Amino acid sequence: MPGVADIFRLHGARYLERFGPAMLPSHQRALRDLCNCRTAALGGQLYVCDHCGREHYVYHSCRNRACPKCHGKDIEAWLADRRRELLPVTYFHVIFTLPQPLRDLARRHQKLLYPLLMKAAARALIKLAADPHYVGGLVGVLAVLHTWSRTLTYHPHVHCLVPGGGRDVDGQWRPARENFLVPVKALSPLFRGIFLDLLAKALPDVAIADSVRKQDWVVHCKPAVQGVENVLNYLGRYVHRIAITDRRILRVDDGKVTFRYKKVDETFWRTMTVTAQEFIRRFLQHVLPKGLHKVRYSGLWAPSNKARLLQLRQRLTAEDAAGAPPAAEDSGGPGSPQTDSQPARCPFCQKGSLLLLRRIPASQRSPP
Repeated sequence: MPGVADIFRLHGARYLERFGPAMLPSHQRALRDLCNCRTAALGGQLYVCDHCGREHYVYHSCRNRACPKCHGKDIEAWLADRRRELLPVTYFHVIFTLPQPLRDLARRHQKLLYPLLMKAAARALIKLAADPHYVGGLVGVLAVLHTWSRTLTYHPHVHCLVPGGGRDVDGQWRPARENFLVPVKALSPLFRGIFLDLLAKALPDVAIADSVRKQDWVVHCKPAVQGVENVLNYLGRYVHRIAITDRRILRVDDGKVTFRYKKVDETFWRTMTVTAQEFIRRFLQHVLPKGLHKVRYSGLWAPSNKARLLQLRQRLTAEDAAGAPPAAEDSGGPGSPQTDSQPARCPFCQKGSLLLLRRIPASQRSPP
């Protein structure tokens, strides 16, 4: 099946001819890296099967954080770290969306406004949850920045994973009410006020229309009824990637790209066809500037609260595990040293093991 890199290789040169001088350096690098990813341009290794004798070329990955083919191990490591921090409680998925009138401003000042968006979302959640009417304690906030809609249009918003409860001043756990964390009607104006206050300090010369100050900012808060693991996997999918995975791309022909997507609250797939040039434009607008972090940990999940989080987790896990059968011991798996130390299986005969024959330097021609 075609992927983003295939689209870039077929149509990237024309895109560069049209827009190259106006492209951001991060966009130019992403275009170049994805074109070279897993090709002879980056070098690699040549393996041979000890059973069938077939040769197998393995080329290096580009490691660009926008590449949909790279970072599989990084994603698994990130998910494993987050699972170790999870508390045995219910969780909530909260989404904060930047209103339409401010999106052009955010696009022009990405390094400045994206961190403010995540900071405002976390501060609003922590402040409202601290109210004794709701939680009455310090909640944890894992915030992940997304800048795309399901059709790859520009839509900056923040996904937050929040445990259903918090740590009070006495160090005790205060659980939230069942299926309720904080009221959205109170969270939305609080988020709006915090963001506009941060924006005024960061860009004092920018005038904000009164309509933006008065309109309702879209905030969604719902319990993770399908399980915290599903929310984590969704967030983890794009922590080291952006916008779209290769599996959603159906066809690339006649200068057009067809991909699938789902609308919010729909379970079936729809398809959309755009020109290859438009697809590249939509994809590249979500490439973040160098050095900008798209994940933030706040409140109980802040690095300074690691010790407190560990104490809470041990206490709650002990209470939750009282009377439960002992967990089975880990017998290894795909990421265990026992598996990783074995030679890879031959992709042709599925019987032999691949042995390194020689290393391929970068920029050598690809094999036929």
